[in-house]
Amino acid sequence: MDNFLPLAYFENQFIPFQDAKISIATHALHYGTGAFGGLRGIPDPENNQQILLFRLDRHCQRLRDSSKFLNYDLPADKIQNIIVEFVKKNKPKDSFYIRPFVYNSGLGIAPRIHNIEKNFFVYGIELGDYLSAEGVSCRISSWYRQEDRNLPLRGKISGAYITSSLAKTEAIESGFDEAILMNSQGKVCEASGMNIFVIRNGKLITPGFEQDILEGITRDSILTLARDLGIPTIERAVDKSELLIADEVFLSGTAAKITPVKRIENYELSKNRPITEKLRDKLIAITENRDPNYRDWVYVIPLE
Repeated sequence: MDNFLPLAYFENQFIPFQDAKISIATHALHYGTGAFGGLRGIPDPENNQQILLFRLDRHCQRLRDSSKFLNYDLPADKIQNIIVEFVKKNKPKDSFYIRPFVYNSGLGIAPRIHNIEKNFFVYGIELGDYLSAEGVSCRISSWYRQEDRNLPLRGKISGAYITSSLAKTEAIESGFDEAILMNSQGKVCEASGMNIFVIRNGKLITPGFEQDILEGITRDSILTLARDLGIPTIERAVDKSELLIADEVFLSGTAAKITPVKRIENYELSKNRPITEKLRDKLIAITENRDPNYRDWVYVIPLE
C-alpha cells in the first residue's frame, strides 16, 4: 500500500485522502483533459519544525501555464498558497512528493475544453528514491515521443502520459529499468518521465526544447549548476549513437532527482561518473538548504 499523506485538498477544502473521490463520468478520466505538477519536499535535516520544498515558485508557475491549455485561469499564487497550507496540515515526517492536478471535472461526454467545469486538487505521498541511486539500465523504446504540433508539450498534460506508460512497461517487461524515447526525427528525447543528459569530453549535453522535450525544472536547475561550476553546457539534438559511447549518462526529474544510467541496451557505461556525482552532491546540498548560494531555490515552511 502506498503511503499517502492523510489529507488532500479537494473541491476547495481539506478532507481525508480516502474521501477525495471523483465520478466515473468525469471528463478528464475519459479524455485526458487534465494537467499535473510534481514537487518534492523534505523535513529540514537541521530543524524538525520546518519543511523544505524545492523550487516551489517554478512548479506553481509551470502548473499555471499547463492549466492555460485547458482554458483554465488558475493563478500561480493560489496554487502556492494551497500547497503551503497542504504541507502545514499534513506535517510529513519523511521525504515526500506532492501531486497538484488541474482537470475538467464536469461530466459531459463531448471532447472539449470550453464550457465545462474545472477543478483543482492536491495530494501527497511519502517517497524516497524513485529510481536506484546506483544506476539504471535503459532500453530504446519502440514508442516515440509526441510532437508539439499535435499536443501541447510545454504543459504536463495528463493524456500525453499514455506514451510514457507504454514505454515504461515495455522497458520493465523486457528486463530494463527505464525507457529512452526518441522523437519523430529519430533524435534522443527523454525518458518515460525524466529528462536526459549526456557527458562527453567534459561537456554536459542535453536535448534542447526544439526536440519536443518537457521543460523540466530539475533540468533547468542542473544546467544552472553546471554553468556555475564551470562545466560547459550544450543544448542540442542528440543521436542514439552518442548515448552508447558517452562518458556518462544520467536522467533527471523531480521524482528521479539525478539518476545515473549504467547500461543502454547491451552497452555498458562507465562506473566512473565524476560530473554526475558532482552535480548530484550539489543538488542534494541545495535541496537540504545547506548551500547559501541557492537559498532562493528552497521554500521553507515552518510547522506550528
